[in-house]
Amino acid sequence: MVFRTLTSWVFAASVLSTNVWAIPATHIVHEKRDAPSTFIRLSSAPTEQMLNMRIALTMGNQAGLEAALEQASSPTSPTFREWLTKEQVESFAAPSSETVQAVTEWLSLHNITATPATPAGDWLKFTIPVSTANQLLNTEYSVFNHTPSGTTSVRTLEYSIPSDLLAHIQAVHPTTSFSGPLRGRSPVTAVSAIKPFVPDVERRQAASCNQSITPACLQSLYGIPTDSRVGSKSSVGVSAFSDQNANAADLVTFLKDFRPDLPSTNTFVTELFDGATNSQTSSQAGVEANLDIQYTVGLVNGIPAFFEDIGDSTQVLIALPHGADEGFLDSITDLLAQSSPPLVFSTSYGFDTEADLSLSLSVALCNSYLQLTTRAVTITFATGDGGVASTPGVQCNGKPFPPTFPTCPYVTLVGATQNVPETGASLTAGGFSNYFPQQSFQATAVNQYLSLLGNTNKGLYNASGRAYPDVSAQGQRIEIVVGGKTGLVAGTSCSSPIFSSVIALLNDELLKAGKSPLGFINPWIYANPQAFHDITTGSNPGCGTQGFPAKSGWDPVTGLGTPNYAALRTAAGLIKALATQTDDKNKSKMPIASPVKAGHTTLRHWAFL
Repeated sequence: MVFRTLTSWVFAASVLSTNVWAIPATHIVHEKRDAPSTFIRLSSAPTEQMLNMRIALTMGNQAGLEAALEQASSPTSPTFREWLTKEQVESFAAPSSETVQAVTEWLSLHNITATPATPAGDWLKFTIPVSTANQLLNTEYSVFNHTPSGTTSVRTLEYSIPSDLLAHIQAVHPTTSFSGPLRGRSPVTAVSAIKPFVPDVERRQAASCNQSITPACLQSLYGIPTDSRVGSKSSVGVSAFSDQNANAADLVTFLKDFRPDLPSTNTFVTELFDGATNSQTSSQAGVEANLDIQYTVGLVNGIPAFFEDIGDSTQVLIALPHGADEGFLDSITDLLAQSSPPLVFSTSYGFDTEADLSLSLSVALCNSYLQLTTRAVTITFATGDGGVASTPGVQCNGKPFPPTFPTCPYVTLVGATQNVPETGASLTAGGFSNYFPQQSFQATAVNQYLSLLGNTNKGLYNASGRAYPDVSAQGQRIEIVVGGKTGLVAGTSCSSPIFSSVIALLNDELLKAGKSPLGFINPWIYANPQAFHDITTGSNPGCGTQGFPAKSGWDPVTGLGTPNYAALRTAAGLIKALATQTDDKNKSKMPIASPVKAGHTTLRHWAFL
């Protein structure tokens, strides 16, 4: 596979601005942009302020790693699901000795000593004052104020590197990324009036799933099994940022109320990074963190669950006091360093739009996801809750739809549905990337939709971009427990852990059958659309438009649809009839779908040059 350069349709990925710095003859501008409208330059950055810098080096054999992932993830490949080991991935990702030497010599000219930030050594880290950063990158760092939040950050609008290092350096930051505070994608405003916990199991079991969604509703809708998976080799993890705390006592209450068939002692393993604490004080329980844990532990029936808590205060974040990526790079680096990371990893946090991170940083971060997913890890992300505007509050009337974050093709993006029968949730962020191109495994499904769409929203989106969401799950009126009280939340951040739990259960069955876990699922799911409940109604309005309409097949509201567990297990090769599962409402037998032959797939994405 060959990396491709960006073409002229990129709307705002890297807006060119006038070069205001004199560039030495040996230096080339690596990135430049105008400041987003929500950022105001206050002053030059204090020369003594320290910056925690990172440099992404070119992988030694990225083409080989991409080819290995293609072979492992393509359903028609003879080596389908033969995932790589940690050591194999690192051998592909490790930069060449020439790259390491060239960059090290450049840094040493400025008295900088860097250390590896990742197991493969493809990221370097070092701390320098602004004065040195200005000289190193032939730039001028400034202090910018993010007007909606009042937070400040040190960034630059342009930087340069020696021309002979262009082949060796992929990204430098903090530089041209302008992100506001990281936020969870379950909007706090969607939390209903939290009500005291009442252990009335019969009432909850009898309640309509159009009033609130519980684990029992999901088991009924998607055929999710309820049998114990204690001792499973499968695993599921969720991330946490922004001081979000997952409360163990609330999980006990949730399990007693909504999963009385499971031991209320089922819990999660907490992994703390970057100064995180995961406080267990009831008043500090996080809505987002509790949601993510309750709808993984509460659905996976004893499969090990992990809570990766990324703090705000750290010595390794990209910039002081906050990193340009707000901890996303630290999160993936932590997972890459583990010998056995969770086989499914869900994230329900994000930036307002794709363009919040620079193109080079987005591609470099995506390449880290590439490394993890090649090791048999399924990575899921909530798409966002602003419809085609990506995030609530983003101003875009009359402008092209701003894509969500992330749009990396190596992650599975999850949208939201609502009601029973299901319809697309209007809050779902869905559309097309300006950073990454349409992937070949989704081309047939997406192009079919575009032909049905016709001229609707013409000129407001990039029809050649990576399309999302890939799949969906319930994301409205989800019942959770926070601070000992119950309430309802909404957002695609509900959908991501729900879908991830389905994948974790399938992995459990595959591993017990002596098969490999699902790993990078995108080529497989697009080759098996019959394994999903096709949602054909709903839309995702925003930017002064009605957004995209849901239609038969893939669409930018619900993706391929919501999971059909029986059909998914058949598509996964678990052809033995699933034991009859019953729920407390209808005692119905789950249907078994017939397998459908999968087609060939190829991964593609563009790199920043």
